[in-house]
Amino acid sequence: MEYHEIIEEGVEPVSPVGQYFNSSALCIYIIGVIEFEVPIHGLLMQAMSLLKHVFLPINPRFSSIMVQNKKGEKRWKKVDINLKEHVRTPIFPKTLESNDKWFQDYLSRISMEELPQSKPLWEVHIVNSPTSDAHGSVIFKLHHALGDGYSLMGALLSCLQRADDPSLPLSFPTLKPSNQESKSTKGICSSFSWLLSSAFYTVADFGWSMLKSSIINDEKTPIRSGNVGVEFQPISISTMAFSIHQVSDIKSRLGVTINDVVTGIVFYGTRLYMEQMNSKSKTAESTALVLLNTRNIEGYQSINDMLNTKAKGPWGNKISFLHVPIPKLKQSRSSNPLEFIWEAHNIIKRKKQSLAVPLTSTLLEMEGKFRGQEAVAKHIYGTLSNSSAVISNLVGPLQQMALANHPVKGLYFTLAGGPESLVISIMSYMGVLRVTFKTEKDFIDEQKLKSCMQSAFQKILKAAKEISDKTR
Repeated sequence: MEYHEIIEEGVEPVSPVGQYFNSSALCIYIIGVIEFEVPIHGLLMQAMSLLKHVFLPINPRFSSIMVQNKKGEKRWKKVDINLKEHVRTPIFPKTLESNDKWFQDYLSRISMEELPQSKPLWEVHIVNSPTSDAHGSVIFKLHHALGDGYSLMGALLSCLQRADDPSLPLSFPTLKPSNQESKSTKGICSSFSWLLSSAFYTVADFGWSMLKSSIINDEKTPIRSGNVGVEFQPISISTMAFSIHQVSDIKSRLGVTINDVVTGIVFYGTRLYMEQMNSKSKTAESTALVLLNTRNIEGYQSINDMLNTKAKGPWGNKISFLHVPIPKLKQSRSSNPLEFIWEAHNIIKRKKQSLAVPLTSTLLEMEGKFRGQEAVAKHIYGTLSNSSAVISNLVGPLQQMALANHPVKGLYFTLAGGPESLVISIMSYMGVLRVTFKTEKDFIDEQKLKSCMQSAFQKILKAAKEISDKTR
């Protein structure tokens, strides 16, 4: 079956964002890793059954290829699927000491490989070998054209159950701020002031975003090589973990949000790394591109609800991006790392008053109608390559999950295929905040980066406790 065959009637059209992520300019993948706390011998047959009877029926895209007609219109075309072509079972050496490196190298290598367009755009790797983190692992590689992290996490969760009681549903941390103020309680003057601020911030943020996507590049620093063709260079993927309990402790002591704390830690750790690698870069102009879920919904809906065309949290790629400046490592911030938390808090609070995100989405949609999807893909490519880092996050369940009665110890994800030197992905699961770094290999020292992130976390935790003790 050829990729450019003429399209038949009745096949599903590919969404604009799906076309952006599978174009000549961009080919983006979502990589998810499930770690198990018990050996997974015999999981292959159970996994094949789950894929056939649970995963494939979730969405026709999982058993479809992307085709286009002579006009260039792309559609999802359903095909016969051979599951054995989508499931790999690599064999690692039996020495545990070397398995960590083997696993990391294997994960990095398959993340760089392009999936053939002649088959449905996903694959699963069952690694039945222990590492220092798990007794075995399952790697999911899914093309971003199939859906965003929210959609694919919903699909993944449909294959998993609560480990303690499969009859009970999984629950998730609330995304709603605890002290959210109702707009109805605002006075007329306050509301008018809010509208003026919103208008000003919208113009400023939208204008700056357009400039950053086109003509203004971030400086070359230890986290941005600025080389042409970074997306084709070898990558490295590594993770570290923070205690959500300790992050929540910082949040409570400072009166901010979990998101403020995590963002502050990431920004501070990044600047510490930049300073360590090149002292001048601690004040360089650097920008993080934050990927946002544009659905107006908390938590995850069921798959049936996602596939409903009138759903609040529909399936697909409902994402946009936001340019956020990485605070510079000035002298005052070096002596008081909590300033990175306050700065993150102020930036996020101000960005919430801006309509730049929906305006950006509207602009891309209009550009796609007038200039075509390839032009938009090139626009997004420029946005990614002009920025210093990409940051994405997903919320995971509070309870332990199990796959075919195998308890899940850990869960993390990252993005691959983009032209950036650094991607930071954050996911919560069972009281742990897992931070994943996808880095340009031989350019970013991932061990030093993780050490700086750990140092940033400890310094912020210590400073938060000290300031809290002084106020008692």
